[in-house]
Amino acid sequence: MQDIHDLQIFARVVAAGSMSGAGRALGLSPAVVSKRIRRLEERLGTLLFQRTTRQIALTEAGIGFHERVVAILSSIEEAEAYVSRKSAIAQGTLKISAPTTFGRLHVAPYLGRFMERNRGLIVNLILSDEFVDVIGEGFDLAIRIGALADSSLVVRRLAPNHRMLCATPGYLERHGVPERLSDLETHVCLAAAHQDPWRLEGPAGEVAVHASGAIQTNSSEVIRELCLAGVGIALRSTWDVGPDLSAGRLKVVLPQFRGSRHVAVHAVYPSRRFLPAKVRLFIDFLAGLYGPEPYWDAGLEGVLGRG
Repeated sequence: MQDIHDLQIFARVVAAGSMSGAGRALGLSPAVVSKRIRRLEERLGTLLFQRTTRQIALTEAGIGFHERVVAILSSIEEAEAYVSRKSAIAQGTLKISAPTTFGRLHVAPYLGRFMERNRGLIVNLILSDEFVDVIGEGFDLAIRIGALADSSLVVRRLAPNHRMLCATPGYLERHGVPERLSDLETHVCLAAAHQDPWRLEGPAGEVAVHASGAIQTNSSEVIRELCLAGVGIALRSTWDVGPDLSAGRLKVVLPQFRGSRHVAVHAVYPSRRFLPAKVRLFIDFLAGLYGPEPYWDAGLEGVLGRG
């Protein structure tokens, strides 16, 4: 069991990227972690990490060893779960990261239903519009909305994300209705300060629009409120402004241009062979809740061009 513990420490150091980070996660001092890693290297007769004063990196032997250690630890976890009949039961704490608005609207209202089915579980939901370090910060999974690049994380698509340019009828009456994409240069375009250019798909393919205006904010929710107040034009998702579009509080602008189809709602989680039941069950729950035609798009067939 002591050898297994050394493997667990080794895997944690790789996940955290440092001895001190692994120590904090395991409740051990960096000196103890370093000593256990040295003992493991001595037993194996090879270096697993290249160390500098500022960082550590896996050696070639360390990379191959890590791949096998992860498989071993996952197999042990699966065996223990099988013996104790936990393989289908969510237990412990499930730490989730989600975007602020999406988490408030489309995760939080359904947590009660999920926890009714999994009474042995504690959920820790952290809302932030920043991309967290899933592994380094100890998250079990994160909900991310975007066109995700390749990474070491596992990605599962949960729902499409339909985005369109919209504004209030009052704004369009005062400032005119844009007929061409170039007309946006004379309008107030609302975008969060940290947001990438608007990546749109139109009749001629993909195009990027650098939205700018006199108001700057780091909050997507503020952008929504400004749009509803008639301040300008914003690129919004139907999961956010669907009811406003249905009620006529917002109108679609330049309907021939939509947000990139590559942007979607995803669950991302650490790459490992055997998922804990709590993670698997929650991802399956969200996938069933949203699906390829999510509930927030109901009644928007005309807006989406499907009716």
